[in-house]
Amino acid sequence: MKFIHTSDWHLGRSLCNHPLLDDQAHILQQIADYAKQHQADALVIAGDVYDRAVPPAAAVRLLNDFLNRMHSLAIPVVIIPGNHDSADRLGFAATPLNASGVHIIADYEQMLQPVVVSTQAGPLYFHGIPYTDPVQVRVYAGEPIDSYEQAHRYLLERIARNTEAPGVHVLISHCFLAGSQESESERPLAVGGADQVPAALFDGFAYVALGHLHGPQAVRQGRIRYSGSPLKYSFSEEKHNKGVLLVDFDQNGVAAATALPLHPLHDVRSIEGRLDELLLAAQTDAHSEDYLLVRLTDDHAILDPMGKLRAVYPNVLQMEKPQLYRDEAQPLMSAARLRRDEFSLFSDFFEQVSGQPMTPAQRTAMQDVVSQVLKREA
Repeated sequence: MKFIHTSDWHLGRSLCNHPLLDDQAHILQQIADYAKQHQADALVIAGDVYDRAVPPAAAVRLLNDFLNRMHSLAIPVVIIPGNHDSADRLGFAATPLNASGVHIIADYEQMLQPVVVSTQAGPLYFHGIPYTDPVQVRVYAGEPIDSYEQAHRYLLERIARNTEAPGVHVLISHCFLAGSQESESERPLAVGGADQVPAALFDGFAYVALGHLHGPQAVRQGRIRYSGSPLKYSFSEEKHNKGVLLVDFDQNGVAAATALPLHPLHDVRSIEGRLDELLLAAQTDAHSEDYLLVRLTDDHAILDPMGKLRAVYPNVLQMEKPQLYRDEAQPLMSAARLRRDEFSLFSDFFEQVSGQPMTPAQRTAMQDVVSQVLKREA
């Protein structure tokens, strides 16, 4: 028995205000192809299907197309909402959808009944905890629950009543596992570490499919895993290896997870160097259409650097010039560095416009002009 574990699709998301729907459609096609290729018994989406509670219509159509593809392949899909999703909206028509193989565990009552998938090796039980915060669980339970750990403990105690049936039991949750590594693109659940849930709570399950953190990672000998997001949603993730997990169980019900790589339309990466060096390198860059963060190391003013970069790198999304704001003796932004004298600023401007430095005569003339203006202002 085997299934595909994925999470944090964030359909409808943008990167530096650049829409990513085409990139997401490209990735979802690969996920569907993997499910077909490996004849998966199910596909699990561990939360954050959408990027916001009210997703754009195009994102809803994209999910609809994907679920139609899974239905045509007769592969069940099990979904829980994440902190970016609206559980009520995502869970619309969840009961009638069950008959078509789409199982959305969107509230605490649905949580009590596992999704059972029949496989050649026996039943596979999926128990899902919809994303929740302590206040929601406190209201539902009528008990003094004040932390994410307490909330998870309470919900897991209720789920445990349905885990004694023979077969393989899998838990799906969207949370911050204590000790895990974050990235910049995740929305914090709470401040000061109050959102962390200890791994010990998840003992008793053959495998725990987690969502929320965008970097793939594992604990407890790989039994508890984050699949990570299928795309890079910030430049802090440029070193991530994005993919989905193919989770396979042996005859003893022990899980082994294999990372299946995903290949984006555009990679997300950063490049660094002087403007003239980067423009030259672009001529032989086979991936010039990647989404780029450019760090310019030039220490002088440059006329329209973004325009020049986008002429050769059309998807430059962010640009930084750290050297312009760094004093040699001060690693932080220096007010003295920012207040360069008028003549130096004009010299940089002149060279950018004309392509060559001022002649001695021009420099003398310009110094006279600047001096006269400053005297008049004084």
